[in-house]
Amino acid sequence: MIIDILLLIIGFVFIIKASDVLVDSASNLALKLKVPKILIALTIVSFGTCAPEVAISFQSISSSDSVIAFANVIGSCIVNVFLIVGLASFIHPIKIKHNTIKKELPILFIVTTVFSILMLDSLFNPLTPNSFSKSDAFVLILLFILFLLYLFQMLFKKTNYEEEDIKIKYHPIVCLILLVVSIILIIFSSDLIINSAKDIAYGLGISEKIITMFVIVIGTSLPEMIMTVTSAKKGEFDIAIGNIIGTNIFNVCVVLTLPIIIYGDISLDGFGFVDILMVFLTSFILFIFARSQKTITKLEGAIMLLYFIIYYIYLII
Repeated sequence: MIIDILLLIIGFVFIIKASDVLVDSASNLALKLKVPKILIALTIVSFGTCAPEVAISFQSISSSDSVIAFANVIGSCIVNVFLIVGLASFIHPIKIKHNTIKKELPILFIVTTVFSILMLDSLFNPLTPNSFSKSDAFVLILLFILFLLYLFQMLFKKTNYEEEDIKIKYHPIVCLILLVVSIILIIFSSDLIINSAKDIAYGLGISEKIITMFVIVIGTSLPEMIMTVTSAKKGEFDIAIGNIIGTNIFNVCVVLTLPIIIYGDISLDGFGFVDILMVFLTSFILFIFARSQKTITKLEGAIMLLYFIIYYIYLII
């Protein structure tokens, strides 16, 4: 037990430090390449921090345990917005750029809405149980390809950072190396934290349901959590919000769909209307709050945290 607690502390120290380096190197890379910071957050940062979810999804679906895979993706979407963005904005209000409200957030809303509709088979045909098929997966893959095309055109949208040149610390190659190393450390640290927390929970006799809900779902979201909070505190709001947008799109369109395309359809037994509604509300509320004052305020952050608490109480009960 003592060793597990020490490993847990070490994991948190590593993930916090690695996230700090990741934010700085991502910001510097965008400045040096004169591309929007949100582009780096939507791609390298968000895809990199999704690694724990990818591993769990493939492992669970390949072993015919689709409940964990689906719970992981749904849970991550809910945690990323209501817990992570809520916590980050409660600590420091997050400013949202007009372009993000006009383009990136609507893309996330479309992806999440389509995903939610695809989960509601029984709504259109009461005799059909909810499931997720290969055809559903291909629809989401198509949306992801369109998202990639949008990201590709952003590469040619050069941004004038002349006033911020003094903040550039590293050469682009150094930034890229730091990005890769910090992402690897974040993945290693989150894995260490999850395993240590599992052992501590089992040692204390905590139920497997609680362990899955808190340790696996929240544990695999630790990279995004530390990244977003760190970015918000540093004033790197594009990286903070871009990381969440990119992560949720990647979770829905790739983390879940690729294993389904490879291993086949999965059943959605155990997932009800409330779970699907919560997934839909993540992108809807995020868009509404961001659009209101082009800032997610402390009050709005508190409301998001309240949504998260109410949902988790519902799950426990």
